[in-house]
Amino acid sequence: MAKKKTEDRSAHRPADPNVMGLSAKVLEQPITETLEQNYMPYAMSVIVSRAIPEIDGFKPSHRKLLYTMYKMGLLTGARTKSANIVGQTMRLNPHGDAAIYETMVRLARGNEALLTPFVDSKGNFGKVYSRDMAYAASRYTEAKLSGICAELFRDIDKETVDFVDNYDGSMTEPTLFPTTFPNVLVSSNMGIAVGMASQICGFNLAEVCRTTSEYIKDPEFDILSTMPAPDFPTGGEIIYDAREMAEIYRTGRGSFKVRARWRHLPKENVIEIYEIPYSTTVEAIIDKAAELIKAGKLKEISDMRDETDLSGLKIAIDLKRGTDPEKLMQKLFRSTPLMDSFGCNFNILIAGYPRVMGVREILDEWTAWRTDCVKRRIFHDLTKKKEKLHLLNGLKKILLDIDKAITIIRNTEREAYVVPNLMIGFGIDQIQAEYVAEIRLRNINREYILKRVEETEALEKDIAELEDILASRRRVRKIIIDELAQVEKKYGEVRKTGIVYAHEVQEYSEQESVEDYPVTLFLSHGGYFKKITPQSLRMSGEQKYKEDDGPMQSFECTNRSELLFFTDRQQVYKSRVSDFEDGKASLLGIYLPSQLGMDEGESVLHMLCPGDYSKQLLLFFENGKAARIPMEAYATKTNRKRLTGAYSDKSPLRCVLELTEERELAVFTTEGRALVFSTALLQPKTSRTTQGVGIITLKPKYRLDYVRPLEETAIKNVSRYRVRSLPAAGALLRDEDRGEQQLSMMEE
Repeated sequence: MAKKKTEDRSAHRPADPNVMGLSAKVLEQPITETLEQNYMPYAMSVIVSRAIPEIDGFKPSHRKLLYTMYKMGLLTGARTKSANIVGQTMRLNPHGDAAIYETMVRLARGNEALLTPFVDSKGNFGKVYSRDMAYAASRYTEAKLSGICAELFRDIDKETVDFVDNYDGSMTEPTLFPTTFPNVLVSSNMGIAVGMASQICGFNLAEVCRTTSEYIKDPEFDILSTMPAPDFPTGGEIIYDAREMAEIYRTGRGSFKVRARWRHLPKENVIEIYEIPYSTTVEAIIDKAAELIKAGKLKEISDMRDETDLSGLKIAIDLKRGTDPEKLMQKLFRSTPLMDSFGCNFNILIAGYPRVMGVREILDEWTAWRTDCVKRRIFHDLTKKKEKLHLLNGLKKILLDIDKAITIIRNTEREAYVVPNLMIGFGIDQIQAEYVAEIRLRNINREYILKRVEETEALEKDIAELEDILASRRRVRKIIIDELAQVEKKYGEVRKTGIVYAHEVQEYSEQESVEDYPVTLFLSHGGYFKKITPQSLRMSGEQKYKEDDGPMQSFECTNRSELLFFTDRQQVYKSRVSDFEDGKASLLGIYLPSQLGMDEGESVLHMLCPGDYSKQLLLFFENGKAARIPMEAYATKTNRKRLTGAYSDKSPLRCVLELTEERELAVFTTEGRALVFSTALLQPKTSRTTQGVGIITLKPKYRLDYVRPLEETAIKNVSRYRVRSLPAAGALLRDEDRGEQQLSMMEE
């Protein structure tokens, strides 16, 4: 029996194509066809149904959540558990509960992500200005709709917007909300689609309503006069540039800077930051400040901590004695997210197509769309009133002879013939006859019927009024303006984000905050660097070096000076003298490869102070060539610390000299030859990586050794070594021209 079962199972196994001698077929599809059939539907779905907001200011996820809450009666009812709302929303939004709840969190008052929150929340919903403050689970929090949501759903049941089936066809949902104010500008929105994105900053509700009203009255109205800048729920201050803001309003693209608000408490010597830019978090600010403090760039701060509590955001900074709080804050604005840029990209779906629009275009589109909503509402009311008037006109005919109507109904044997008999008896249509037939017995009296008939006059007046409104563009727009005024009066608030004009802002100069004083710099062959003040240098003794190390360079400069370090890897490292701590002669100093973050095995060849980058550099290579390069070629507009490709890699660099004026130089080779030439013979090159021109011709196995200014050498017979053109062979050094080098050899 067991054997039989085994045979049966094997009979149902799929045949192996290799065993059967067949080859498996591989279906090939052109990449263009794959993109068209598979990728494009996904991309369009993300653009149209997920990431880009529409003219009502909402994405589909927002709309499904808020409409579900509206149908649950949460506009006027008490709060309910968030988990209940999330579960109900799944009937419209086929996503997991986590995604739906995250949408609710952002719309909630407690999260403070919106100037006009749509969810009245209770419990911990986190904070938009905190990265680490997590919101509580949906089973712990409660929510209902905020009062302003009445303006989102006003007359939604009067066919003001279209409805479509949900994903399984079990119910319908609105395609848009008939918002009575331009929520697309009031609610900040960000979305990343496929190949495009949207970033809409929020504006103050009262300013938007006022501006829209004025714009509807006069399309040439100056929008900036009533809505000067965006407004953010986290406050802060906008660095206002009128031309920059006008360009954003015109094109829908651009950026502006927002900075934190702070106050100084002199008694405690503490700075309190109580409002920060909308685009950052408390933790990001503190992390960046801690990084700068650790790097020694914020020496004025003794402590920095987050003191945010139930009263709101607060970052406390303890200052060291003598610190100027204004200068410190300017420094923090420049080097931390306490001042940040907000990029605008007003990309909105209009009739299913994404469009980047300026504020005027958005107001045009919203006004046209809102006009359509109002007309649809009026048409709905008009239709209902006409239907009711039609019924009452039928009832009016019955009034002429109630007894006849009762007799017709009483004498009709079958119920199905009641309506036809009334239609024949009074000359009314089926709808009117149905209405009369449904009147209750107690209402078949003259008083009831007279009261109903009296309504016809009021209905006729209402119908005429509504028809006049529908035909008048001016009256429709007046309704929109009146509704905007009501919203402004009922829900408007003063703006939270202040405006500071750009010309009033003090630009921080890092150099100004650095104390300036004279110093002497020392660099050893082993790469050890010392910065010593004159006082310390006078009091110190001999310079300390390692056994196999010794002095390579030393010169005087100031603490605010810049430094360039040329290395043997064709790289230049840029630094400031103030980046190094003051040292002493008795110490070895700072090891530059570690301090500057050099590559493994990389070593310093030369150190120089570029000043205003007006000098020129002479680079001499082992192969006997030299390059004359303007020092400004090493000046960088950005704060780059390392410059690659600083000079030619065809031959090792032997010497770097600064040139302020034409002079004579002496070149020495390992063969014992010397050559004296004027720097005027070298033409400047614009490229840093130039190979240079030949200075001295070298025999095989010999190389250029070093170069010195002529006055710093011991050469006496100058004419013997001087040349008028390059390249030249030079001449062998005589003993009397060797100077100290010859003396040292004799002593040995």
